[in-house]
Amino acid sequence: MSLRHLTPIEARVLATLMEKARTVPDTYPLSLNGVVTGCNQKTSRDPVMNVSEAEAQEALDDLRSLGLVREASGGRVARYEHNFQRGVGVPEQSSVLLGLLMLRGPQTAGELRINTDRWYRFADISSVEGFLEELMERSEEKGGPLVVRLPRAPGTREDRWAHLLCGPVSDVQAPSGSGVARAAAGPVDDRFSALEAEVASLRSTVERLCAELGISISEGPAESANNTN
Repeated sequence: MSLRHLTPIEARVLATLMEKARTVPDTYPLSLNGVVTGCNQKTSRDPVMNVSEAEAQEALDDLRSLGLVREASGGRVARYEHNFQRGVGVPEQSSVLLGLLMLRGPQTAGELRINTDRWYRFADISSVEGFLEELMERSEEKGGPLVVRLPRAPGTREDRWAHLLCGPVSDVQAPSGSGVARAAAGPVDDRFSALEAEVASLRSTVERLCAELGISISEGPAESANNTN
C-alpha cells in the first residue's frame, strides 16, 4: 500500500499508539491526553518533542483519514488505536521495527533487538537484519522501501537504519545523543552499544513503575515514606 509521507508529529503520534498497545495494554486504546503524554516523554524518544493537544488531535484526524488510526467505540471520552500493520501492509515484526525507528530515530540492528524487547522478542540480530532488508527491498508495487541503511558513521562498527515513512533521510545524518561522543572517541566494542541501550530500556521501565506508584525517580525510600506522612 502506498501512503503519502507522514509529518514528524504524525509519525510520533502513530508510533506512540503502537508502543502503548504493547507496553501498557490495560490503558489502551489511548485518550487524547494519553497520546499527548506519550508523545512528549523525555525518555525513549529521539528527538524529544513538545506536541500540543491541538497538534495531536490534528495528527490523529489525518491518520484516521489514511486508515492508520481508528477511534475506539464506546465511552464518553474518545480513545484511539493504531491500524499500522494492516494499513501499511507489513508483518508484525516489520511493524515493530518501524515503530521503534519512528520513536527513537536511526539505530543499529543490535540496538533495535534490545529496544524492541518489550514489543517483540527477536531470536537474534540476524532475524532483525532479515526483516530490515525485506523492508529496504520492498517492491514499488507494495509502496516501495520503508527503511534505508545509513552509511557507517566514523568510529562505529555497525550500520544504522532509518525509516522512510516521513520521506528521504539524509545520508550524513549523525547519531544523536551519546552516539556522537562514541563516534568521536574512535572504534568501540559493539557490546558496549548494546549494554548502553539495555540500560536506557531499564531506566524507562523504572520511570514507568515510579509513575504508577506516584513517586519521583529521584526520591529514596525514606524520602518517599516521609512524603506520605
